[in-house]
Amino acid sequence: MPIFGQTKKLLYPAYQDTKLSFEQRADDLLKRLTLEEKVSLMQDVSQPVERLGIKTYNWWNEALHGVARSGIATVFPQPIGMAASFDADGVWQVFNAVSDEARAKHNYYSSRGEYGRYQGLTMWTPTINIYRDPRWGRGIETYGEDPYLTSIMGVAAVQGLQGPDGEKYDKLHACAKHFAVHSGPEWNRHSFDAKNIKRRDLWETYLPAFEALVTEGNVKEIMCAYNRFEGEPCCGSDQLLLQILREKWGFNGIVVADCGAIRDFYDKNAHATHPDAAAASTDGVLSGTDLDCGSSYKALVEAVKTGQIIEEAIDVSVKRLLLARFQLGEMDSNEHVSWSKIPYEVVASASHDSLALDMARKSMTLLLNKNNILPLKSGNLTVAVVGPNANDSIMQWGNYNGTPARTITILEGIRAALGDNDRLIYEPGTGLVENTLMESAFHLCRTDQGRGFRANYWNNMDRKGSPDVSAQYTTPFNFSTTGATVFAPGIGLTDFTATYHTIFTPERSGEVFFDFYVNGTINLSVDGEQVKGTRANHGSRKMSHSMKVEAGKPYAIQIDFDYNRGDAQLVFDFGYKKEIDIAQSVAKVKEADMVIFVGGVSPSLEGEEMGVDLPGFRNGDRTDIELPSVQRAFIKALKDAGKDVVLVNCSGSPIGLEPEVQHCEAILQAWYPGQSGGRAVADVLFGTYNPSGRLPVTFYKNTAQLPDFENYDMTGRTYRYMAESPLFPFGYGLSYSSFQYGKPQLERDTFAVGDDVQLRIPLTNSGRYDGDEIVQVYLRKKGDVEGPLKTLRAVQRIPVSAGDTVEATFTLSGRQLDWWDEESLSVGAVAGEYELMVGSSSRDQDLQIIKLKIID
Repeated sequence: MPIFGQTKKLLYPAYQDTKLSFEQRADDLLKRLTLEEKVSLMQDVSQPVERLGIKTYNWWNEALHGVARSGIATVFPQPIGMAASFDADGVWQVFNAVSDEARAKHNYYSSRGEYGRYQGLTMWTPTINIYRDPRWGRGIETYGEDPYLTSIMGVAAVQGLQGPDGEKYDKLHACAKHFAVHSGPEWNRHSFDAKNIKRRDLWETYLPAFEALVTEGNVKEIMCAYNRFEGEPCCGSDQLLLQILREKWGFNGIVVADCGAIRDFYDKNAHATHPDAAAASTDGVLSGTDLDCGSSYKALVEAVKTGQIIEEAIDVSVKRLLLARFQLGEMDSNEHVSWSKIPYEVVASASHDSLALDMARKSMTLLLNKNNILPLKSGNLTVAVVGPNANDSIMQWGNYNGTPARTITILEGIRAALGDNDRLIYEPGTGLVENTLMESAFHLCRTDQGRGFRANYWNNMDRKGSPDVSAQYTTPFNFSTTGATVFAPGIGLTDFTATYHTIFTPERSGEVFFDFYVNGTINLSVDGEQVKGTRANHGSRKMSHSMKVEAGKPYAIQIDFDYNRGDAQLVFDFGYKKEIDIAQSVAKVKEADMVIFVGGVSPSLEGEEMGVDLPGFRNGDRTDIELPSVQRAFIKALKDAGKDVVLVNCSGSPIGLEPEVQHCEAILQAWYPGQSGGRAVADVLFGTYNPSGRLPVTFYKNTAQLPDFENYDMTGRTYRYMAESPLFPFGYGLSYSSFQYGKPQLERDTFAVGDDVQLRIPLTNSGRYDGDEIVQVYLRKKGDVEGPLKTLRAVQRIPVSAGDTVEATFTLSGRQLDWWDEESLSVGAVAGEYELMVGSSSRDQDLQIIKLKIID
């Protein structure tokens, strides 16, 4: 019975009191945890602590250019394509939309009690390593070769993901990766030592983007890299993590190890710098790595008991992890968290589709346009579309991607752009690399149920008991659980297995090829013997196998599929591969007024540690940068036949296109343009959109212009240090408009250290099309023979109507005017004589020079 005059108090622990600060709540919760519980929270799959109300949490989620590996989502252009927009505001808009979709998906999953991989609020993006060499497969995930462009794009991505300042809870947490001197090769990244790095290269090239994301973007996570830096694994590097990141930059967020990176410390096939998991984990924590993507940190319990590390050192990391979860509202009920009200309808919404189209258009980079052959004019026009990438939707998605509700392929985009009196001819003609095309043999398969493959499915992971579902398939497989689509009715989206079997009786002898594109574990058996298998851990990947067959001889084929993680996928066909016939294909397009060849490469060839071993490719990296020879031969044959060829090049890396400049009338670099890429390409080709993209990477003439891939010295690399003339320079791109630059003007020519510099440039569109110009400002210090020839310090995308003149204005301040100081061996404000260079690309003839003096 209540006592008159007293107020009843609710008693609950401080960590549950939403009126307290997150710091106070984290401190209180930390004191209540046992050592074993603390360690269980320091792994990417963090275990629940039910007695304290801590739910399970999976720290691993992806959003490189849209929410990834989590069903239907808007797929924006690959980051290297977004970088070609030179539009940081546009990148912010993209990632603001991405964060809406990520929160909506998390809200949905958590409402169902699901807290698995790719369902959380910590997005391991953006990738801000410098794309120092075009052979690096993961360069497609970056924002290019320039430290300033990478910085402003990366900051925009982080701010779009994490949400506005001033909110009680963070919308999401972003993660800058991979810290720090890391840009290939892929094949030896678990043992490679980036050593003897010039201090100047470290601070001028490899670190600026990370520093910007920490000090300007307030990024909440940093991912340390696989490789070593100056002898120490990056995730155990005192120099990188303690001295630079924590002490110099003041970063107090989470450092997460790249997946398996701690294991690399003691793996005899990797760095092998430590004897065991306990020693490796101790070093990781003491160097400042808080979270292990893996299970090595389990050994921290042993390490404490054996005196290798004290529990108080572990507490430092655990508090950071707890604090992040409080900041995200993950520890509180949804009624307190405004972001939990974002409706699921934002996912793959019409407005986000429009944004994907806008960014795809801005990414389109016109490299060649002889005699203004573009834009094309429809009306009694016969267009032939050929090439391996013309009708490939998956290519457009890039890597680390989600799955769009609909993809407009380049073929579809061009078809839709044609008028009623125009005609389209489609002829694939060739594959990406090989001189063959697949002729399916699926129709030669039979089971006791009829033609095709018989399938058995189990809703368990060990094929226990009778199959839960059986089915018969008469066409090649194209299964995916993306968008909550099951492989078969009655089978779950996760934790299932399948076996597909048939008898294949070939009609002719020869070599038969099996091609898989799979996310899961796959094993292929022939006549009861396993002949090939793979497990996909980083999204879908290809697997191929070939074997000799005799006509009329039956072969028992069995395919076993096991669910692994994320969205399961199984795309499969097999058959004979016939030699391409270039002459025959050219004959099929003889009536075309224009041939649009859609070629390049594919994310199935370039990317992260992929296991690809084909001519020109190794494990996701490129061994040369040329357009694959089969495509090159096809384009030359078209030219020799008198055809005007427009090359639409799809790639995430710079391609050596020196012969194609001679054989093509126009070249459009389309990157991996996302779900609306086909329409964006067609809009540029037919003049609906005036191209404005600029190269965020140098396009070299050939591999001979490149230094040793494993040499991290910047000498001779990128536009900043390259003395030779490239094929197409950084910052280059054509428009259907003609932009004229007036004389750049400074308010004065001498400034004190720390002053802002105001710059104005008149800009006139003297063409017939409205368009956007990308005004670029570069800086160099006179007399500095060791430094960059020029380096980007400001950029603006400026719309100018046909016939109009506008004034571009810049305020250069802070880091935009910093330079290397040889005396202090650091970057900062340095007095001296400089030159500002203003223009449309990094090429000398495209720039005007204005002198600038900075005094103490």
